[in-house]
Amino acid sequence: MPKLLYASSSPYSSKVRMAALYAGIAVDLVPIKTEDKPAELISANPLGKIPVLVLDDGRSIHDSRAITQHLNRVSKNLLLPRNADKRLEAEVLEALADGICDCALSMVYERRTRPDEMVYQPWLDRQWTKITAALDLLNANPPKLPKKITLGQLALRACLGYLSLRFAGKWEKGRGRLTRWAARFDEKFPELKGSVPA
Repeated sequence: MPKLLYASSSPYSSKVRMAALYAGIAVDLVPIKTEDKPAELISANPLGKIPVLVLDDGRSIHDSRAITQHLNRVSKNLLLPRNADKRLEAEVLEALADGICDCALSMVYERRTRPDEMVYQPWLDRQWTKITAALDLLNANPPKLPKKITLGQLALRACLGYLSLRFAGKWEKGRGRLTRWAARFDEKFPELKGSVPA
């Protein structure tokens, strides 16, 4: 069985875990603390980043998008539509959700790795501006939640879960449609809720 090296708080790990569950692909979950630089992680991904999917033949797939593309192929397109326009829409939503997470993570690391007096507030403000612009766009037109969802919706749920973990009470204000979207997602797909960042 493939092994997924992951962290429960990582939105990218969350997206991959949800994608595997949704597609019915069994993976052995191996929690990893990246700050410890464990040999298992470094040998699988020299960048020391998660998630990493280690296949039965020993090959490693890293970067969440490479992993989700692999899961889509293995599941015979259960995660992405075959229709080119609909697939593009799903891929763009995944990229937007991942981009929000990139900005949010850069804010977390700025505060986590620097002493308070060295935290660069203009950088934090710039990242937050990007996040709020993307969230406002999504709130104005939340993605549909049909019976069959895509990587785009999975990535967005992982993203909103991460924002709730790290920026609770800050991102939700004025974005009721998006918070309701997350609640509806959890109601429709309760089996995935345990994979949301925590």
